[in-house]
Amino acid sequence: MPKKLNILMFSGEYDKALAALILANTARDMDVDVTMFFAFWGLCLLRSDEKTNSDGKSFYEKLFSVMTPKGPEELPLSKMNFSGIGKAMMLEMMEDGKAPKLIDFLSGARKNGVKFYSCKLSMEIMGIDKNELIPEVEVMTAQQYLEDGLGADMQLFI
Repeated sequence: MPKKLNILMFSGEYDKALAALILANTARDMDVDVTMFFAFWGLCLLRSDEKTNSDGKSFYEKLFSVMTPKGPEELPLSKMNFSGIGKAMMLEMMEDGKAPKLIDFLSGARKNGVKFYSCKLSMEIMGIDKNELIPEVEVMTAQQYLEDGLGADMQLFI
């Protein structure tokens, strides 16, 4: 039976998402099965900037939709963001070091067979529809996540 890594992605911050996806891709390169469960702010990483939909949403859900990041490149840094200046500095340093961007790691994880799950309740609370997320995402309940996580060899909360 192959090893299994389970990552619960709660953070919606660029550097934390980068760390999670580096670990997910590395684990897949080691033939480890990887599942990522996205809740609350972590859902922002999976949002498609092209598929935002405000039809049928309440006032607050529409407001949330406008105010929260859409996709990996809109995520702020967790520390030293400085209204985006810190992130711009970090991206320039990554480019100078020829390091891939977050979007590249997300694309790699999608191609490498990382399984993406979103929290049903988090989506309902934040007013996010499944069609606003990348196509690989499956929606699951907290119970389903826990059942999946109980079978993992390693669990990470980011």
